[in-house]
Amino acid sequence: MSEFSERAAAVIRGLRPGEVVTYGEVAADAGRPGAARAVGHLLATRPEDLPWWRVVAASGRLVPGHEAEHARRLEAEGVQLHGGRVRLRGPSSNP
Repeated sequence: MSEFSERAAAVIRGLRPGEVVTYGEVAADAGRPGAARAVGHLLATRPEDLPWWRVVAASGRLVPGHEAEHARRLEAEGVQLHGGRVRLRGPSSNP
């Protein structure tokens, strides 16, 4: 696994139950802003050992083809969905 993949995996493993971030946020925290697709690839190829359900698209969209399972896992952690998406807090919503 590449150094970036290892860092991204560590970021994802560090997410707490109920915490949701975007692929882009994981990429930035792992040192490669703009590498959201690489994070998606990582999660698509290694979901068994990572809490993949805590990562969503920038629009709040759930994983295509796995929406029901994604929603079930998020809701079990107390995350509310709105129209099948996670409502993400933007920079303007911070106090």
